[in-house]
Amino acid sequence: MSTLKRRIKRVWEGLPLAADLEWQLYRRHRMHSIERYEGLRTVLAEWTAQTPTGGKGGKKVFLFSMIYLWIQYVSSLGLTLSGMGHEVTFSYLPYGDWFSETNRFRNQLQNHYFRAMLQPLASRMRLLPMLGMSGNTLPPALLQQIEDLSYRDLQYTRQVEEVDKTDPLYQLRLQRNRTAAEIFLGLLQKDRPDVVVVPNGMILEFGALFQVARFLEIPVVSFEFGEQRDRIWIAQDKSVMYQDTREMWERYKDQPFTRKERDRIEELFASRQNASLWQQFSRQWQEVPTEGIQAVKEKVGLDDRPVVLMAANVIGDSLTLKRQVFSANMTEWIQRTLEYFSDKPQIQFVLRIHPGERYTDGPSVEDIVRQKFTSLPDHLHIISAQDPINTYDLVAVADLGLTYTTTVGMEMAMSGLPVIVSGNTHYRGKGFTLDPDSWDTYFSLLDSVIESPGSYRLEEAQQTLAWHYAYRFFFNYPFPSPWHLRGIREMMTTEGIADVLSPEGLAKYGEMYNYLIFDGGPDDPQPRQGRKIGK
Repeated sequence: MSTLKRRIKRVWEGLPLAADLEWQLYRRHRMHSIERYEGLRTVLAEWTAQTPTGGKGGKKVFLFSMIYLWIQYVSSLGLTLSGMGHEVTFSYLPYGDWFSETNRFRNQLQNHYFRAMLQPLASRMRLLPMLGMSGNTLPPALLQQIEDLSYRDLQYTRQVEEVDKTDPLYQLRLQRNRTAAEIFLGLLQKDRPDVVVVPNGMILEFGALFQVARFLEIPVVSFEFGEQRDRIWIAQDKSVMYQDTREMWERYKDQPFTRKERDRIEELFASRQNASLWQQFSRQWQEVPTEGIQAVKEKVGLDDRPVVLMAANVIGDSLTLKRQVFSANMTEWIQRTLEYFSDKPQIQFVLRIHPGERYTDGPSVEDIVRQKFTSLPDHLHIISAQDPINTYDLVAVADLGLTYTTTVGMEMAMSGLPVIVSGNTHYRGKGFTLDPDSWDTYFSLLDSVIESPGSYRLEEAQQTLAWHYAYRFFFNYPFPSPWHLRGIREMMTTEGIADVLSPEGLAKYGEMYNYLIFDGGPDDPQPRQGRKIGK
């Protein structure tokens, strides 16, 4: 583009009504050629047409979304709740991502596209485009929550835990989160819903809505998806990313753990070990199948000295943020642990970088370690995310496991390995891990276990407890769900909204939708904050 054209473009985009004029005169007539928008509009029209008209007397439900994938899923959720007879308000922002700074012209033009794309939903729910709305001033306590949220966004986006608030991205996230929170505060104070339903609840504008709802003491539900295509995580009045399983475990821990249940979780565990997909799980956890103890020892260069295995999380993942117990964060935990083992050549230490780092763009945990330690002694080993080594072979070799929040820690315990858990993860405190709450306790535990690792191996009852908990975590904690965030269009071709709202569909999924809106029913034996578990 020539310099003159760029100048003209800047002048044009700076005019107050330029986006509106460009939409009316040009863009709206060409929307049919943009599959991203026109394709979803067509799909939403089809979904709306198949949604039965719900009755009256349901709850007032406030939904919010942004970003294309989430807009698509929340649309299906809103239609389903509408078909159940609830009064749905769907608020949205027209942002394509959470990290790019855009000018007013682009935002307004994008808003026109989103309005047109979502228009088919208007017959079943109230649509609230939030761009350009004014809001209410945030009280100091809520403003502090928004500042904390923006800091988490910076960690999440940069995929590091130690970040600098002078980073321009922090200012962008603070501005967007604050603006969104002000609008949410105004909307919810003016027309108070019975329940707010929001994805994630911990980061981005999703977290802003979650914090505003909590501040106003409005029941709020957050939800997310894991690797199971037919399951959804849901949490009432807390961020679902904390995976708080305490009430679920209280309900199930004293119930019989049947042979059939044991066989099912063993089958899942075997697939995780052997780099294969299992049933409705969409993720392959390892790149290579298990090779055996001797093979992995030769690959890594291990001998007969005791082995301590540290399994790291993907750094900056929302499952690690705000999970510290006694360390400042996972990074500090890794660094101080490496310092502890650096002068103990009688112990072989293996740091397993999370294989999921293959799919992320941020710095690796390995990068952070090597910046801190310019050279590592021979008894300290780092297994990179890309290394063709199966994590479960390392578990078989190890005498002690160290974890922050990764699920591998639970699986180490299932294998009988003593595990020291340093982050606030869902399986901490369930009776089969070692759970220090201070640095002193942590290092004291390390001293004791490496002195006599065999005496800390799990007894059969503890190991069985770990298997039992794992079964409940994978199969009772999440709700059965007809659709997943990814692949929802394909899934809805075989099980659409009308199917879900049929008597058979409601028998299968009704409990999930009721839990989403705090409606357990009059015969629900669980308290309002309790976990109503799917059968």
